[in-house]
Amino acid sequence: MPSPAPLTDRAALARNRARSRPGALFLHQAARDEVEDRISIVNRQFTRPAIITGHPDFWRDLLPDAVVVPDDEVLALVPGAHDLVIHAMALHWANDPVGQLVQARRALAADGLFLGVSLGGQSLQELRATLAQAEVALTGGLSPRVLPMAEIRDLGGLLQRAGFALPVADSLTLTATYSGTLDLMHDLRAMGEGNALAARHRMPPPRALFARADALYHATYGLPDGRIPATFDLITLTGWAPDASQPQPLRPGSAQARLADALGTSEAPLDE
Repeated sequence: MPSPAPLTDRAALARNRARSRPGALFLHQAARDEVEDRISIVNRQFTRPAIITGHPDFWRDLLPDAVVVPDDEVLALVPGAHDLVIHAMALHWANDPVGQLVQARRALAADGLFLGVSLGGQSLQELRATLAQAEVALTGGLSPRVLPMAEIRDLGGLLQRAGFALPVADSLTLTATYSGTLDLMHDLRAMGEGNALAARHRMPPPRALFARADALYHATYGLPDGRIPATFDLITLTGWAPDASQPQPLRPGSAQARLADALGTSEAPLDE
């Protein structure tokens, strides 16, 4: 069975990331804050951490003793060598996200913690919609211009498929405002989040595309002050490498008390 076509042009992604500016990485700062909050509430001292990221200069000082590796298709992590693995703002560009998570789990020692932060499916929904509407109106066709990103339910399911215990996925919605569509796109380039889709068109877009998209953006989503909003869906994934010491679900039918008694209600049989 042939392998699916890759989603991401890894060479283009590397070029985009190399052109990013530290001052524009506000999404990474929000992701880092989420990671720090979660580490702070875990009653454990992590001594063998690892960080997977496409922006090592930003993330390296989060945990000074951490092993920092790029989000390559094959992760440069030793199996069972870490008690904490952080996948930092790179999973949305993965051609094989399940493979990334499986490798992260294998890099963990028993009862080790995985934390992943990624952009989710609601990110840039306004830009995606207005670019598509403008391009269809101008050319009658549609080009891949905004990365498709997974929804929180899908990412939570990937944690389970990768074999993590106690998987949890939650989201944080952030909104930034811009003077216009080009201002937003310049900011995305400065973050290293420009178009690196493998199926993107290499030819320059029609000259009128972005002007039309900007007009649609303002007309559909514009704010009273004349600016436009951009939604960023930050999804945090948490899971543990399986271990016998972790809480285990009870077998169905093994309960020792009735739920109706605990709730103080009467129990009525279902109709046949």
